[in-house]
Amino acid sequence: MPTAPMRLFLGFIAGAIAVLTFHQGMVAALHAAGWVTSSPFRMTPVPPFHMPAIVSLSFWGGLYGALYGLAMPRFRVPSWVSGLLLGLIAVLVGWFIVAPLKGNPIAGGWVPMNMLRSIVINGFWGLGVGIVLPLLMPRSLVRAHS
Repeated sequence: MPTAPMRLFLGFIAGAIAVLTFHQGMVAALHAAGWVTSSPFRMTPVPPFHMPAIVSLSFWGGLYGALYGLAMPRFRVPSWVSGLLLGLIAVLVGWFIVAPLKGNPIAGGWVPMNMLRSIVINGFWGLGVGIVLPLLMPRSLVRAHS
């Protein structure tokens, strides 16, 4: 079994990869459908360090992924299911902790379409983490976890 630092590292990589593929892929699909106004892979600088939005998203996705990687051996459900749960946790943290800190209304202002978009985009990201992380881990651990 990989050590905790290795699971943290691989989880971070999986979370960042899932942002660049699953999260931004869903943003692109929803943008093409006209359901979101922002385009994927935004380079707009965001506070507090004025780095491009996609870099910030990848960093935070990596941090969530690192925690998921550390906790993954404890899960008794398939990784794609626990990944979906990770995405829902990210939604709840975004709604009730991050939004108020940024001065935004909680839960997307309780507007159903805003809430649904957040659930779909972040749920798809979590699914991506649950799919990507096992691909990065040593085969022996993946077999032992299944």
